[in-house]
Amino acid sequence: MTSKPPLTIRLCGPRGFCAGVDRAIQIVILALKKYGAPVYVRHEIVHNRYVVEGLQARGAIFVEELDEIPAEHHNQPVIFSAHGVPKSVPETARLQNLFYLDATCPLVSKVHKQAMRHQRNGRHVILIGHSGHPEVIGTMGQVEPDTVTLIENVEDAEKYQPLPGQKLGFVSQTTLSVEDTAEIIAVLKRRFPDIEPPAAESICYATTNRQEAVRAAAPGSDLFLIVGAPNSSNSRRLVEVAERFGAKQSLLVQRASEIDFAHLDNIRTVSLSAGASAPEIIVDEIIAAFRKRFDVTIEIAETAVENETFLVNRELREVVLTPEDMEFVNGKGIPDKDK
Repeated sequence: MTSKPPLTIRLCGPRGFCAGVDRAIQIVILALKKYGAPVYVRHEIVHNRYVVEGLQARGAIFVEELDEIPAEHHNQPVIFSAHGVPKSVPETARLQNLFYLDATCPLVSKVHKQAMRHQRNGRHVILIGHSGHPEVIGTMGQVEPDTVTLIENVEDAEKYQPLPGQKLGFVSQTTLSVEDTAEIIAVLKRRFPDIEPPAAESICYATTNRQEAVRAAAPGSDLFLIVGAPNSSNSRRLVEVAERFGAKQSLLVQRASEIDFAHLDNIRTVSLSAGASAPEIIVDEIIAAFRKRFDVTIEIAETAVENETFLVNRELREVVLTPEDMEFVNGKGIPDKDK
Protein backbone atom coordinates (compact mmCIF):
# COMPACT_ATOMS: atom_id res chain seq x y z
CA MET A 1 0.00 0.00 0.00
CA THR A 2 1.42 3.38 -1.04
CA SER A 3 1.61 5.84 1.82
CA LYS A 4 0.03 9.24 1.35
CA PRO A 5 2.29 12.30 1.30
CA PRO A 6 2.05 14.52 4.39
CA LEU A 7 0.10 17.76 4.19
CA THR A 8 -0.65 20.46 6.72
CA ILE A 9 -3.94 22.33 6.30
CA ARG A 10 -4.02 25.66 8.09
CA LEU A 11 -7.67 26.23 8.83
CA CYS A 12 -8.45 29.90 9.34
CA GLY A 13 -10.79 31.23 11.94
CA PRO A 14 -13.01 33.13 11.73
CA ARG A 15 -14.25 31.94 8.34
CA GLY A 16 -17.55 31.39 6.57
CA PHE A 17 -20.95 32.75 7.51
CA CYS A 18 -21.08 36.05 9.36
CA ALA A 19 -23.95 37.32 11.51
CA GLY A 20 -25.46 39.31 8.62
CA VAL A 21 -25.51 36.29 6.29
CA ASP A 22 -26.86 34.08 9.08
CA ARG A 23 -29.67 36.58 9.69
CA ALA A 24 -30.55 36.89 5.98
CA ILE A 25 -30.82 33.12 5.52
CA GLN A 26 -32.91 32.85 8.69
CA ILE A 27 -35.30 35.51 7.39
CA VAL A 28 -36.00 33.52 4.21
CA ILE A 29 -36.49 30.25 6.10
CA LEU A 30 -38.69 31.88 8.76
CA ALA A 31 -40.80 33.59 6.10
CA LEU A 32 -41.32 30.28 4.31
CA LYS A 33 -42.39 28.64 7.56
CA LYS A 34 -44.77 31.46 8.51
CA TYR A 35 -46.26 32.43 5.16
CA GLY A 36 -45.70 29.32 3.06
CA ALA A 37 -44.21 29.06 -0.42
CA PRO A 38 -43.56 30.87 -2.57
CA VAL A 39 -41.49 33.55 -0.89
CA TYR A 40 -39.81 35.91 -3.34
CA VAL A 41 -36.27 37.21 -2.87
CA ARG A 42 -34.99 40.22 -4.81
CA HIS A 43 -31.45 39.41 -5.96
CA GLU A 44 -29.43 36.56 -4.43
CA ILE A 45 -30.03 36.68 -0.69
CA VAL A 46 -26.25 36.22 -0.30
CA HIS A 47 -23.62 35.60 -2.97
CA ASN A 48 -23.47 31.83 -2.86
CA ARG A 49 -25.33 29.63 -5.32
CA TYR A 50 -25.43 26.62 -2.98
CA VAL A 51 -27.28 28.68 -0.40
CA VAL A 52 -29.57 29.96 -3.16
CA GLU A 53 -30.23 26.41 -4.43
CA GLY A 54 -31.00 25.21 -0.92
CA LEU A 55 -33.54 28.00 -0.42
CA GLN A 56 -35.05 27.37 -3.85
CA ALA A 57 -35.59 23.75 -2.82
CA ARG A 58 -37.59 25.03 0.15
CA GLY A 59 -39.80 27.28 -1.99
CA ALA A 60 -37.94 30.57 -2.42
CA ILE A 61 -38.09 32.23 -5.84
CA PHE A 62 -35.29 34.63 -6.77
CA VAL A 63 -36.00 37.63 -8.98
CA GLU A 64 -33.92 40.61 -10.08
CA GLU A 65 -36.78 43.14 -10.14
CA LEU A 66 -40.11 43.43 -8.34
CA ASP A 67 -42.13 43.47 -11.56
CA GLU A 68 -41.18 39.80 -12.06
CA ILE A 69 -43.51 38.84 -9.20
CA PRO A 70 -46.88 37.66 -10.60
CA ALA A 71 -49.88 39.75 -9.56
CA GLU A 72 -51.53 36.70 -7.97
CA HIS A 73 -48.59 36.43 -5.55
CA HIS A 74 -48.49 40.06 -4.41
CA ASN A 75 -49.78 38.96 -1.00
CA GLN A 76 -46.72 36.74 -0.54
CA PRO A 77 -43.58 38.24 1.04
CA VAL A 78 -40.72 39.61 -1.01
CA ILE A 79 -37.38 39.79 0.78
CA PHE A 80 -34.61 42.29 0.04
CA SER A 81 -31.12 40.78 0.07
CA ALA A 82 -28.42 41.23 2.70
CA HIS A 83 -26.56 43.64 0.40
CA GLY A 84 -29.20 46.35 0.78
CA VAL A 85 -31.29 48.17 -1.81
CA PRO A 86 -31.78 51.76 -2.98
CA LYS A 87 -34.62 53.72 -1.37
CA SER A 88 -36.54 53.41 -4.63
CA VAL A 89 -37.04 49.65 -4.15
CA PRO A 90 -39.19 49.72 -0.97
CA GLU A 91 -40.99 52.76 -2.40
CA THR A 92 -41.88 50.72 -5.50
CA ALA A 93 -42.95 47.80 -3.30
CA ARG A 94 -45.32 50.08 -1.38
CA LEU A 95 -46.78 51.49 -4.59
CA GLN A 96 -47.44 47.94 -5.81
CA ASN A 97 -48.94 46.94 -2.44
CA LEU A 98 -46.26 44.29 -1.96
CA PHE A 99 -45.52 42.90 1.48
CA TYR A 100 -41.77 43.09 1.93
CA LEU A 101 -39.22 42.06 4.53
CA ASP A 102 -35.83 43.73 4.58
CA ALA A 103 -32.87 41.37 5.12
CA THR A 104 -30.25 44.10 4.68
CA CYS A 105 -27.31 43.43 6.98
CA PRO A 106 -27.50 45.85 9.93
CA LEU A 107 -23.89 46.87 9.27
CA VAL A 108 -24.79 47.81 5.69
CA SER A 109 -27.78 49.74 7.02
CA LYS A 110 -25.34 51.58 9.29
CA VAL A 111 -23.36 52.71 6.24
CA HIS A 112 -26.63 53.86 4.63
CA LYS A 113 -27.34 56.01 7.68
CA GLN A 114 -23.82 57.44 7.65
CA ALA A 115 -24.17 58.44 3.99
CA MET A 116 -27.53 60.08 4.69
CA ARG A 117 -26.01 61.88 7.68
CA HIS A 118 -23.28 63.34 5.48
CA GLN A 119 -25.88 64.55 2.98
CA ARG A 120 -28.10 65.96 5.72
CA ASN A 121 -25.13 67.97 7.01
CA GLY A 122 -24.44 69.46 3.61
CA ARG A 123 -21.52 67.21 2.64
CA HIS A 124 -20.97 65.59 -0.73
CA VAL A 125 -20.70 61.83 -0.12
CA ILE A 126 -17.57 60.00 -1.27
CA LEU A 127 -18.35 56.26 -1.41
CA ILE A 128 -15.32 53.97 -1.59
CA GLY A 129 -16.40 50.76 -3.29
CA HIS A 130 -16.70 48.66 -6.43
CA SER A 131 -18.92 49.84 -9.27
CA GLY A 132 -21.91 47.63 -9.93
CA HIS A 133 -21.79 45.73 -6.64
CA PRO A 134 -25.31 45.45 -5.12
CA GLU A 135 -24.15 47.00 -1.86
CA VAL A 136 -22.72 50.02 -3.68
CA ILE A 137 -25.91 50.41 -5.73
CA GLY A 138 -27.93 50.27 -2.51
CA THR A 139 -25.77 52.80 -0.66
CA MET A 140 -25.67 55.25 -3.56
CA GLY A 141 -29.45 54.93 -3.76
CA GLN A 142 -29.88 56.33 -0.24
CA VAL A 143 -28.95 59.87 -1.34
CA GLU A 144 -29.63 62.12 -4.31
CA PRO A 145 -27.62 61.12 -7.42
CA ASP A 146 -25.76 64.44 -7.61
CA THR A 147 -24.67 64.24 -3.97
CA VAL A 148 -22.53 61.07 -4.16
CA THR A 149 -19.36 60.10 -6.02
CA LEU A 150 -17.92 56.58 -6.25
CA ILE A 151 -14.18 56.20 -5.71
CA GLU A 152 -12.84 52.75 -6.63
CA ASN A 153 -9.07 53.10 -6.22
CA VAL A 154 -6.17 55.39 -5.40
CA GLU A 155 -6.12 56.78 -8.95
CA ASP A 156 -9.78 57.86 -8.61
CA ALA A 157 -8.96 59.51 -5.28
CA GLU A 158 -6.05 61.42 -6.83
CA LYS A 159 -8.13 62.63 -9.79
CA TYR A 160 -11.36 63.56 -7.99
CA GLN A 161 -12.20 67.27 -8.11
CA PRO A 162 -15.03 68.52 -5.91
CA LEU A 163 -16.89 71.73 -6.61
CA PRO A 164 -15.26 74.86 -5.14
CA GLY A 165 -16.06 75.16 -1.43
CA GLN A 166 -17.84 71.81 -1.35
CA LYS A 167 -17.77 70.00 2.00
CA LEU A 168 -16.95 66.28 1.79
CA GLY A 169 -17.65 63.14 3.83
CA PHE A 170 -16.77 59.54 3.06
CA VAL A 171 -18.08 56.04 3.71
CA SER A 172 -17.06 52.69 2.25
CA GLN A 173 -18.49 49.39 1.13
CA THR A 174 -18.38 46.92 4.03
CA THR A 175 -16.48 44.15 2.19
CA LEU A 176 -13.36 45.93 0.90
CA SER A 177 -9.68 45.18 1.43
CA VAL A 178 -8.63 46.88 4.66
CA GLU A 179 -5.22 47.82 3.21
CA ASP A 180 -6.54 49.12 -0.12
CA THR A 181 -9.22 51.18 1.59
CA ALA A 182 -6.69 52.67 4.01
CA GLU A 183 -4.57 53.78 1.04
CA ILE A 184 -7.54 55.46 -0.61
CA ILE A 185 -8.56 57.20 2.63
CA ALA A 186 -4.97 58.42 3.11
CA VAL A 187 -5.06 60.06 -0.33
CA LEU A 188 -8.44 61.67 0.36
CA LYS A 189 -7.27 63.03 3.73
CA ARG A 190 -4.05 64.37 2.20
CA ARG A 191 -5.93 66.14 -0.58
CA PHE A 192 -8.94 67.19 1.50
CA PRO A 193 -7.85 67.61 5.14
CA ASP A 194 -11.35 68.62 6.25
CA ILE A 195 -13.09 65.55 4.80
CA GLU A 196 -15.43 64.08 7.40
CA PRO A 197 -15.05 60.36 8.21
CA PRO A 198 -18.04 58.16 9.01
CA ALA A 199 -19.17 58.09 12.64
CA ALA A 200 -17.95 54.47 12.83
CA GLU A 201 -15.80 52.17 10.71
CA SER A 202 -17.58 51.22 7.47
CA ILE A 203 -15.70 47.97 6.73
CA CYS A 204 -17.49 45.39 8.83
CA TYR A 205 -16.01 43.28 11.63
CA ALA A 206 -16.44 40.04 9.66
CA THR A 207 -14.51 41.36 6.65
CA THR A 208 -11.72 42.63 8.91
CA ASN A 209 -11.55 39.43 10.97
CA ARG A 210 -11.40 37.13 7.93
CA GLN A 211 -8.71 39.23 6.31
CA GLU A 212 -6.63 39.25 9.52
CA ALA A 213 -6.84 35.45 9.78
CA VAL A 214 -5.79 35.04 6.14
CA ARG A 215 -2.95 37.51 6.63
CA ALA A 216 -1.67 35.49 9.59
CA ALA A 217 -1.88 32.15 7.76
CA ALA A 218 -0.46 33.27 4.40
CA PRO A 219 3.31 33.19 5.08
CA GLY A 220 4.72 29.79 4.15
CA SER A 221 1.53 28.63 2.40
CA ASP A 222 2.21 26.71 -0.82
CA LEU A 223 -1.45 27.15 -1.71
CA PHE A 224 -4.20 29.26 -0.16
CA LEU A 225 -7.76 28.23 -0.96
CA ILE A 226 -10.64 30.61 -0.38
CA VAL A 227 -14.13 29.12 -0.54
CA GLY A 228 -16.51 31.59 -2.13
CA ALA A 229 -18.43 32.69 -5.18
CA PRO A 230 -16.84 34.69 -8.02
CA ASN A 231 -19.32 37.53 -7.41
CA SER A 232 -18.59 37.66 -3.68
CA SER A 233 -16.61 40.82 -2.96
CA ASN A 234 -15.38 39.76 0.48
CA SER A 235 -14.22 36.36 -0.85
CA ARG A 236 -12.28 37.93 -3.73
CA ARG A 237 -10.57 40.28 -1.29
CA LEU A 238 -9.39 37.28 0.75
CA VAL A 239 -7.66 35.87 -2.34
CA GLU A 240 -5.84 39.19 -2.79
CA VAL A 241 -4.85 39.37 0.88
CA ALA A 242 -3.43 35.82 0.81
CA GLU A 243 -1.22 36.64 -2.18
CA ARG A 244 -0.16 40.01 -0.77
CA PHE A 245 0.98 38.53 2.54
CA GLY A 246 3.03 35.57 1.39
CA ALA A 247 1.04 32.69 -0.11
CA LYS A 248 2.80 31.26 -3.17
CA GLN A 249 -0.57 30.82 -4.86
CA SER A 250 -4.12 31.74 -3.89
CA LEU A 251 -7.31 30.48 -5.53
CA LEU A 252 -11.04 31.11 -5.19
CA VAL A 253 -13.04 27.87 -5.37
CA GLN A 254 -16.71 27.04 -5.00
CA ARG A 255 -16.38 23.26 -4.56
CA ALA A 256 -13.67 20.60 -4.15
CA SER A 257 -14.22 19.61 -7.78
CA GLU A 258 -12.57 22.87 -8.88
CA ILE A 259 -9.23 21.94 -7.28
CA ASP A 260 -6.65 20.56 -9.74
CA PHE A 261 -5.16 17.87 -7.51
CA ALA A 262 -3.02 16.51 -10.37
CA HIS A 263 -0.75 19.55 -10.05
CA LEU A 264 -0.47 19.57 -6.26
CA ASP A 265 2.18 16.86 -5.85
CA ASN A 266 4.82 19.07 -4.23
CA ILE A 267 2.73 21.06 -1.79
CA ARG A 268 3.26 20.68 1.93
CA THR A 269 1.11 23.46 3.41
CA VAL A 270 -2.37 24.48 2.27
CA SER A 271 -4.22 27.26 4.02
CA LEU A 272 -8.00 27.31 3.88
CA SER A 273 -10.59 29.98 4.59
CA ALA A 274 -14.08 30.91 3.41
CA GLY A 275 -15.83 34.14 2.58
CA ALA A 276 -18.67 35.43 4.74
CA SER A 277 -21.34 33.91 2.47
CA ALA A 278 -19.68 30.49 2.03
CA PRO A 279 -21.15 27.53 3.95
CA GLU A 280 -19.01 25.39 6.23
CA ILE A 281 -20.14 22.21 4.50
CA ILE A 282 -17.97 23.16 1.49
CA VAL A 283 -14.95 23.63 3.77
CA ASP A 284 -15.60 20.14 5.16
CA GLU A 285 -15.90 18.78 1.62
CA ILE A 286 -12.53 20.25 0.61
CA ILE A 287 -10.78 18.87 3.70
CA ALA A 288 -12.26 15.42 2.96
CA ALA A 289 -10.98 15.64 -0.64
CA PHE A 290 -7.46 16.37 0.60
CA ARG A 291 -7.66 13.51 3.13
CA LYS A 292 -8.26 11.07 0.26
CA ARG A 293 -4.95 12.06 -1.28
CA PHE A 294 -2.75 13.20 1.62
CA ASP A 295 -1.96 12.36 5.22
CA VAL A 296 -3.55 15.53 6.56
CA THR A 297 -2.68 17.37 9.75
CA ILE A 298 -5.04 20.20 10.68
CA GLU A 299 -3.49 23.34 12.11
CA ILE A 300 -5.85 26.02 13.43
CA ALA A 301 -5.00 29.62 12.54
CA GLU A 302 -7.50 31.57 14.63
CA THR A 303 -7.09 35.29 15.20
CA ALA A 304 -10.49 36.20 16.67
CA VAL A 305 -13.66 34.66 18.08
CA GLU A 306 -16.97 35.96 16.78
CA ASN A 307 -20.16 35.88 18.82
CA GLU A 308 -22.20 38.62 17.11
CA THR A 309 -25.87 37.94 16.39
CA PHE A 310 -28.50 40.13 14.74
CA LEU A 311 -32.22 39.93 15.44
CA VAL A 312 -34.53 39.01 12.57
CA ASN A 313 -37.55 41.13 11.62
CA ARG A 314 -40.16 41.54 14.35
CA GLU A 315 -42.81 39.81 12.21
CA LEU A 316 -40.77 36.59 12.24
CA ARG A 317 -39.52 36.34 15.82
CA GLU A 318 -42.24 34.01 17.06
CA VAL A 319 -41.46 31.37 14.41
CA VAL A 320 -39.40 28.44 15.72
CA LEU A 321 -36.57 26.91 13.70
CA THR A 322 -36.09 23.14 13.79
CA PRO A 323 -32.66 21.51 14.24
CA GLU A 324 -32.68 20.83 10.49
CA ASP A 325 -33.36 24.52 9.83
CA MET A 326 -30.49 25.48 12.11
CA GLU A 327 -28.11 23.14 10.28
CA PHE A 328 -28.93 25.00 7.10
CA VAL A 329 -28.53 28.40 8.78
CA ASN A 330 -25.15 27.31 10.13
CA GLY A 331 -23.95 26.27 6.68
CA LYS A 332 -24.23 22.53 7.24
CA GLY A 333 -27.32 21.77 5.15
CA ILE A 334 -26.56 22.91 1.60
CA PRO A 335 -27.68 20.48 -1.15
CA ASP A 336 -25.06 17.78 -1.67
CA LYS A 337 -24.71 17.72 -5.44
CA ASP A 338 -22.30 18.63 -8.24
CA LYS A 339 -19.26 17.70 -6.24
